[in-house]
Amino acid sequence: MSGRVLLADDEPDILEPLSYALRSAGFEVDCATDGEAALDAALHGDYDVIVLDVVMPKLSGTDVCRRLRARSAVPIVMLTARDGEVDRVIGLELGADDYVTKPFSTAELVSRLRAILRRREFDRPEGNARLDIGSLSIDPAEQSIRLRGEEVHLTPTEFQILMVLARHPGRVFERREILEHVWDTSFVGDERACDSHIFNLRSKIEDEPQRPQRLLTVQGAGYKLVQG
Repeated sequence: MSGRVLLADDEPDILEPLSYALRSAGFEVDCATDGEAALDAALHGDYDVIVLDVVMPKLSGTDVCRRLRARSAVPIVMLTARDGEVDRVIGLELGADDYVTKPFSTAELVSRLRAILRRREFDRPEGNARLDIGSLSIDPAEQSIRLRGEEVHLTPTEFQILMVLARHPGRVFERREILEHVWDTSFVGDERACDSHIFNLRSKIEDEPQRPQRLLTVQGAGYKLVQG
C-alpha cells in the first residue's frame, strides 16, 4: 500500500535515508527542512499523511500540528526524542494521530504509515453501516459524526477510536486493545497515548468532559461507550 507523504525534519542524517526508505517502500515523498515550509506544503499539497519532527527551525513540529489541525484532518505522525514525553503528550493533545520515538526503525515507521492508509480506506463491509449510540450518530461512509444533529469534527484517530467503541457499545476495551485496532498493529508503544486521544474525544462529544456520560472510564480496565 502506498500514498503521498510529507516528511519534515531538519536533520539531513534522518531526512535523506528516511525519504529514500519510504520511496523504496512505495510511498511518494516530499520533504521540508523547517516548520514554515512544512506548514505551507501541508496546506497546499494533497498528502495522505504528514510526518513531523518536533524540533525544527522557524516553527516547531507542535506549532505546525496546531495550525494544520485547525484547517485540515490529514493524519499527522510526530517524530519525538526518546526523552520527549512532554512533546508527545502535547502533540497528541493538539490532534496528532500517532508518534514514533527516536531512534526508530524504518520498518516501524513504514508499518505505522501503512496502517494509517488502511484506516482511511474504510473498505471493510461492516464499516459502512450508520451507528446510532444515544444522541450520537456515526456515518462511517462519510466519516461524519453528529451529536443531536450537529456535526462534530474529529481527527482521523479520534474517529477510529470512536468507531472501535461504537461497534460494541457497553463493552470495555483495554487501552492496548484500542490502539491495536486503531493502528492495525500489535506494536502500540506507550499506551498512555490512548488517554490523550480519549481526553480530546471527550472534549468534543461530552456535554461536560470532566463528568463524562458517554465515553466512560472503567477503573483498572479501560474505556467503554454507552448511550449518554
